[in-house]
Amino acid sequence: MTVSFITLDEAAAMTEGVRITFIPGIQALYAEALKNVCFVKEIPVIRALHPLMGVDKKTGEDRQKRLYELTSQTSLPTMFFNDERPRSVWIEQLALAEKIGSANSPSLIPTDFEQRVEMFGLCSVVLGEDGLVWNMRIMNDGPLGRKYGYTDAASSTAPAKIAEVIGLIDRRLQKQAEHGSPYLVGETPTAADIYWATMSMCITAVPPEIMPVTEQNQGMLKFFAANSKIPAIAEVLSHRIEEHQRHILQTFCETPAVLGGDPI
Repeated sequence: MTVSFITLDEAAAMTEGVRITFIPGIQALYAEALKNVCFVKEIPVIRALHPLMGVDKKTGEDRQKRLYELTSQTSLPTMFFNDERPRSVWIEQLALAEKIGSANSPSLIPTDFEQRVEMFGLCSVVLGEDGLVWNMRIMNDGPLGRKYGYTDAASSTAPAKIAEVIGLIDRRLQKQAEHGSPYLVGETPTAADIYWATMSMCITAVPPEIMPVTEQNQGMLKFFAANSKIPAIAEVLSHRIEEHQRHILQTFCETPAVLGGDPI
């Protein structure tokens, strides 16, 4: 499938529609999760190019300078809606998607406040600081790991923290199944299901019918698959985790994922 991307400046200049920044061919987890949320909410998305980290070899300038000028941050993804301020934090992006999504789409934020507490709590240990993705990033030294606080000490404790999150999710799914629900909260899918199913791709080997292989993401896919074999993580990865991930992605999200880039 051909995928078109507009420039960051074009996205910022538009005054109508939803524009989200992506890196072609890469399933950057937070961008992929937001895309899945928008898919569930039946929100048309215009894809914009997210600038890469580092310095432009020709100009010597930070490649993310313009993004910082527009949004006061550089994280992926940035979400633009109409002429409103850009949103770069998952909880604000989710709130916006829930607000502007189709009236016929599932409600990803429970109206029941007790369930809402449960849903946001689960999301926070997956998406938030010192959560699943945070610790996955600091397992290895590199520009991204350094951005999120890589040290030898932090890296050494990361697998155990990841395993703790996986175990928590697994116990939650088991408890929900005992009450007849395949979802993490209540009786219907919520943002917790969408975010967990997407983010858990970083600690599982996902088949190409869900996540196609591209020139750009093949190294990342191998890294994610290798994470699933780290002893502390492998010990807690259950069939229940895998089944939930596949069910949510294949039932509610666009699969195979549409990434752009150069398919292999």
